[in-house]
Amino acid sequence: MSNENIRVGVIGVGHIGREHARIYSQLPGVDFVGVYDIEAKIAEKVAQRHDVKAFPTAQALAEAVDAATVATPTSTHHEIAGLFLGLGRHVLVEKPITDNTEQAKGLIDIASSKDLVFQVGHIERFNPALQALEEKLTRPRFIEAHRLSTYPGRSTDIGVVLDLMIHDIEVVLHLVRSPIQSIDSVGTAVLSKGEDIANARIRFESGCVANLTTSRISFEKMRKIRVFQDDAYLSLDYFDQSGVIYRKMENRIIKENIKVEKDEPLKLELSAFVDCIRRHGSPRVGGPQAAAALAIAMQVTEQIARQNA
Repeated sequence: MSNENIRVGVIGVGHIGREHARIYSQLPGVDFVGVYDIEAKIAEKVAQRHDVKAFPTAQALAEAVDAATVATPTSTHHEIAGLFLGLGRHVLVEKPITDNTEQAKGLIDIASSKDLVFQVGHIERFNPALQALEEKLTRPRFIEAHRLSTYPGRSTDIGVVLDLMIHDIEVVLHLVRSPIQSIDSVGTAVLSKGEDIANARIRFESGCVANLTTSRISFEKMRKIRVFQDDAYLSLDYFDQSGVIYRKMENRIIKENIKVEKDEPLKLELSAFVDCIRRHGSPRVGGPQAAAALAIAMQVTEQIARQNA
């Protein structure tokens, strides 16, 4: 695109979408045009806060923008993202990309055929803590991730694997970059129709093993990842954006703090989306990466469902 401002809108301004609206309203090089939500009163409230328009339909918003965030329930991602892509609009859709791999492929194909930026909101890839870890990464041998939250009362149309664990699945696929050998999963529903607690152990052909634990009925919040490799053990906290590295030096273990340039991951994610549009670049987490994470998440979900049938 030219140096003109990029016109952007947000579809779905609930808990996550309103944060997208807040950041778009502040980003340089962006004209935040407006919002649409199935709940008109919610859309009006967010629109007034940012002095933009609340559109009557998703179609009307699509016709007024160059790009948009889709932050609606997962079951609607295919229809709404498909509408915007079909009209030639760049799209950032919140994770998971869709609720099945066939629909994901359909969106990827539309974006590719129209040469559009299609980014998926795997926000941890923009967390400065993860970027600091990648600078220290050599060959991961064992990865352990814990993602715990209190019961959200939202996104309960999907289980905790598609809601939360998929973040860690996508990160692990990115870090390991090896074919998967096997997956062993357990999980159970407590307050939702789908699973609220889950664990997945993923073995890769490279020899790396990833152990992922996720809960959305915890009394505490935790988002941590630990990586063991031949020369070091790295531990990072996504929340605090802090980390430490333990190395063997001569006959002792030394501990060093990992330098992390703290920033707001969502701001970095949306800035990257806009930058990709402007320079015709490829997103850090595009459709193919998100679809790969979805495929593994679906396998985990299906394993859990069979065990609990």
